[in-house]
This record gives sequence, C-alpha cells and structure tokens, in this order.
Amino acid sequence: MPRLAANLTMLFNEVPFLERFDLAAAAGFSAVEFLFPYDYTVEQLRDALGRNKLQLVLHNLPAGNWAGGDRGIACDPARVQEFRDGVDQAIAYATALGVPQLNCLAGIKPANVADADARRTLVENLKYAAPKLSAVGIRLLIEAINTFDIPGFFLNRTQQALDIIAETGSDNLFVQYDIYHMQRMEGELAKTMENNLPRIAHMQLADNPGRNEPGSGEINYHFLFAFLDKIGYQGWIGCEYKPAATTAAGLGWAAAYLKR
Repeated sequence: MPRLAANLTMLFNEVPFLERFDLAAAAGFSAVEFLFPYDYTVEQLRDALGRNKLQLVLHNLPAGNWAGGDRGIACDPARVQEFRDGVDQAIAYATALGVPQLNCLAGIKPANVADADARRTLVENLKYAAPKLSAVGIRLLIEAINTFDIPGFFLNRTQQALDIIAETGSDNLFVQYDIYHMQRMEGELAKTMENNLPRIAHMQLADNPGRNEPGSGEINYHFLFAFLDKIGYQGWIGCEYKPAATTAAGLGWAAAYLKR
C-alpha cells in the first residue's frame, strides 16, 4: 500500500498556503511535502502541522531566487557560499519540524560554465552537505528533472544521479525518484526502481502528458503501486502534480490509499 504525501506547493492551491494543511488532512492525507518552508516561520508551520496531525516528510534546500527563474544553485561555481548558507538554514527548519530528509536541486547550468565544472561543483557541495545533515539524522536527496519542463537542468537522468552519489562517496546521499520526470526522460520505470531500490529514499508522482493526477495519462499507476509493494519500497510518494480541475475533484484515484 503506497504511503502518499500531499505536495502542498501544487495541491490545494485554490487557497492560501497555510490553509492547505487543513484541506490535506480533511482529504485523508497523513503527511505532506512542499518545495520550501522559508517564507514562513517555524511556529506557523508547526501549528499547521500539529493541528492537523500531519507529518512533514520532505522539503528542499534553498534554491536561489525561484520567482526569478532559479531552479537550484548547487551546480553553480559562483554560488558555493550561498549554497552552504542555505544548508544551515534548511537544517534549522528541518530539525525544528522533524523533517527526515531534504532534497537538493542541482539547478540549471549557467551558460558560461563547462559541464565538468558544474559537476565538480555539485559533487563538492554534496560532499559538504551530506555529513552536516547526517550529524543531525537527516538524509540528503538529489533529484533528476526532465529537460522539457526545465531546459538546461543539470541533473536529468537516474544513472547520472547514481554516478554523482558514487563520486561523493557518501552513505548519506540518496535519490528522490520522480516518476513523471523519469517517464519523460528515460522510461523503464519499474525496472529502474527495482534495480536501484536501496538508493531511492523518496518518490514523487504525476501522470504524463500534462503532469496531472494519476489516471489522466499513460502511466499505469495501478501496476506501479502493486510493483512497489512487491519489491518492498518503504518510503513516501509525494503527490506532486497539477490538478486538472480542483484538487478535491481529482482525488478519486487516491481514495483507496487515503483512509487514515
């Protein structure tokens, strides 16, 4: 049985962010995730989680100026100190809110940076962050993202992520496997999950095309959920999709999994 977490950046976005926790709980979710907590105080987020008995299972490290087009800074040689400062900020939020894992977005490679320099910067940043998170009991994740939705995103295939993890030599670095992104980039979803299960700490979902709710496109989630049970996946699956209409109207696919 998959453990589903509502991605509050994308779900229930008909209402202000802090009200989305209430709607997620009312819909039957026991856990949530979102991109960033940094626009809110720890107290605001702790209250929203606590009054709804929700667990926060994931958020991202600071990723630069999101509204200005940044999609992560970890591969940018000019922003290493900014990255390191962000690690400390993320740890402060995660430890206060009981978050077990943080995702690092590699970012879009700057046009004036060579691939080798971007990779070296990413590896060194991960070598810095992984032990700092390990010291406070938090896992560090990296995520491959498709280059159709985010052209130029530096980390875009599962094997690339695994190679970078191997290069860091860290035992506290894992894959966040986004089913939608990897369907667009490489397919072979089930076999990739099975082959790399020990390194996959978290998953996210959306259907393709459209990035809408499961059942709206070509990905057979009924099969994948049964397959994940079969191979023993124990992590959370974040529902990071764009509701085709309202969030509540599109949650029929999840009804069997949201009985709390």
